[in-house]
Amino acid sequence: MKLTGAQALIKSLEHEGVEVMFGLPGGAILPVYDPLIESSIRHVLVRHEQGAGHMAEGYAHATGRPGVAMVTSGPAATNIVTPLCDAYMDSVPLVVITGQVAYSAIGSDAFQEADTTGITMPVTKHNWLVSDAQEIPQVVREAFHVATTGRPGPVLVDVPKDVSNQAMDWYWPERVDMPGYKPASKGHVKQIRDAARLIMESRRPVVYAGGGILKARASEAVRELVELTGIPVVTTLMARGAFPDDHPLALGMPGMHGNYTAVTALQRADLLVTLGARFDDRVTGKVGAFAPEAKVIHVDIDPAELGKVRRPDVPIVGDCRLVVEELVKAVRAERQKRDAPDIGPWIEQVREWQRRHPLRYDQPDGGPLKPQYCIEALRDHSPDDTIVVSGVGQHQMWSSQYWRFNHPYTWINSGGLGTMGFAVPAAIGAKVGKPERTVWAIDGDGCFQMTAQELVTATAERIPVKVAILNNAYLGMVRQWQELFYEERYSEVYLSPDLPDYVKWAEAMGCVALRVDTPEDVVPAVEKANEVDDRPVVIEFRVDFREKVYPMVPAGGSNDDIILGPWQGEGGH
Repeated sequence: MKLTGAQALIKSLEHEGVEVMFGLPGGAILPVYDPLIESSIRHVLVRHEQGAGHMAEGYAHATGRPGVAMVTSGPAATNIVTPLCDAYMDSVPLVVITGQVAYSAIGSDAFQEADTTGITMPVTKHNWLVSDAQEIPQVVREAFHVATTGRPGPVLVDVPKDVSNQAMDWYWPERVDMPGYKPASKGHVKQIRDAARLIMESRRPVVYAGGGILKARASEAVRELVELTGIPVVTTLMARGAFPDDHPLALGMPGMHGNYTAVTALQRADLLVTLGARFDDRVTGKVGAFAPEAKVIHVDIDPAELGKVRRPDVPIVGDCRLVVEELVKAVRAERQKRDAPDIGPWIEQVREWQRRHPLRYDQPDGGPLKPQYCIEALRDHSPDDTIVVSGVGQHQMWSSQYWRFNHPYTWINSGGLGTMGFAVPAAIGAKVGKPERTVWAIDGDGCFQMTAQELVTATAERIPVKVAILNNAYLGMVRQWQELFYEERYSEVYLSPDLPDYVKWAEAMGCVALRVDTPEDVVPAVEKANEVDDRPVVIEFRVDFREKVYPMVPAGGSNDDIILGPWQGEGGH
């Protein structure tokens, strides 16, 4: 069967099971948009190419399937670099297709030409420049294979315009043969036995749970390991929901803005059972002072992560789910040989920290509206399996702290890259992937202004996401740092509470819009927003600009230097 390269590309995507893609047409990709008219694939037309990438990410986070975006050459390709880098940092499976100028014109500075493969090489697992239409099915097959196996991540396929128009003989490759790409999945048997022995010897163990647990679909296996051993669990920013917050052994989030118990449990542990986490600087603080007495078991699919920051006593390369399932068997076998030490005193110590140092804030009656109060109201009046998507900054930390995540794949955020503007488009992608679920984007006023135009997409495509803007009229996290570490020298952080008018802006984009100024109006607004299911909803919460995120570990400081907040002297650290 003779097809054009463009037809072969769309047919290849259909063979990969693609149901939806996000994109924006332009000259170099135009031939591929033509056969899309007859395709079964739903196309969501975005208002900016960065939005296409973040929507594809949100879709991938929510569903576990690879997100797909398609844009044209030049500025469109450079606009999608940020989502590619974001997905690369957070191990999100993404397949991005870009148009390119004619193959014969590459290097001539043709209109809208950019070296897309060169630009994106550092932020993709792999990328391809297609030189012949006959390659297209094979390249697409390889692209999806690379994006979804091993440590997931983004890939890019760059398709010149003349290749799209070229004729080819259709085929579909039944298998992928990439000799240089062989990710390991099964952990080494001896290493798993060694890990089980370390677990059986420890008196102050902690499971340090990272986002790799979610990527590996390992939540149930991790829960089995935890309930077998009784070891308490900290869940990093990327792992929120991987272990349920309502479980008695859940300690919550560690790190720069983690709670006191999670941070201190890691510091005082004698063993870290590290599963799919990468010892990020936001978790470790000053590396030399991090968990000084702890031995380390480190399980990761990516061998490059083992020993990168902290040398593990037992490194295990492998798929987190497969390794943890084998570790459960190994621990059971060890238990038949001997008794484990009593970790009861350790659990009691952890409980004591939880009692003494809970997360806290004060919402005075009739006083200024606190952002934490808004998040708790959203949480308490939303379904238990609501998907929460955040931008980056103070609202991100408050969302992670105050929402209770009891299900995996209900928390979506930009962790590694920290991309402002992530929330709105990622929430749209998540809602497309999980249309039956309530999706709340919790955003800051700074973040919202970066990608709000994608609410036009949501309205036009009938994607009823809900957005809560915590408007404190500042770049809040930057202001917090300037207040604490720059002697209150507030340089370029004021945004204004009234410019823009968020209600009018949201209404202009076809959304239902509400404004909340006082604590007593919060719950009625949330309830009203929850009643709307045929269009997007935006609530602007005008919150206290003085509120800061606590606890906080100063940048570059040890986790032992954790600041609890204004109430530090009240029996604090």
